[in-house]
Amino acid sequence: MPSFIDKEFGTVDVRKSRLAKSMKASVTPSGNLRISIPSYVPIFMAKRMVSTSRNDIRELFSQRPVLTLIDGMGIGKAHTLHIREGRTFSVKRIDHQVIVTAAHMSDLKKPDILQLVRTQIIKVLRREASQHLPVRIAHAASTYGFDYNTIKFSHASSRWGSCSSQKTITLNIALMNLPYELIDYVLIHELSHTKHMNHSQEFWNTVAACDPLYRQHRQMLKKYSPHI
Repeated sequence: MPSFIDKEFGTVDVRKSRLAKSMKASVTPSGNLRISIPSYVPIFMAKRMVSTSRNDIRELFSQRPVLTLIDGMGIGKAHTLHIREGRTFSVKRIDHQVIVTAAHMSDLKKPDILQLVRTQIIKVLRREASQHLPVRIAHAASTYGFDYNTIKFSHASSRWGSCSSQKTITLNIALMNLPYELIDYVLIHELSHTKHMNHSQEFWNTVAACDPLYRQHRQMLKKYSPHI
């Protein structure tokens, strides 16, 4: 993926897409600015967009969820974060614990340290997702008569999941931070796309047949963020 350096925003990734109809700015899970552009648009147009849209981009960064580290906080379904004081910073996983050691608690707000902790959290969530979600989606597919090809996992998305026309379902590993009933709603949602690649009334009828409380679950899901 091509990129360039901006004096204010640092590394800016440029993603070309045949499906994109306009240019769009977003923030990646790693904290980089990303400009998505149609495949026919030259990269210098992405640079021009950054230069002329600085206020909007600053607002975009300000709205991005900030990782807050709290001693004892849960990670996924089976892991816990523990914060300890020590001479040097470290982060490691031992069994079902992610242990963060820092000389000063204020260090835990530094972007570089937060990114190291986030990397470890991503590893934990990916581990849990790979163990849990394939079993759960296979059960749902068998129960409700869906057919899918493969499952992929991602964290580099602002969506909980997606389904391609080839019936490949991609699931955000941040699903492991959701209550079980919302995990199941997302799985049903994506499985329903194997029959309807849209959000037509037929699609929602399919979802409702599997999850009669889908409207409630859909509303509850808005309280959570797929960002890690």
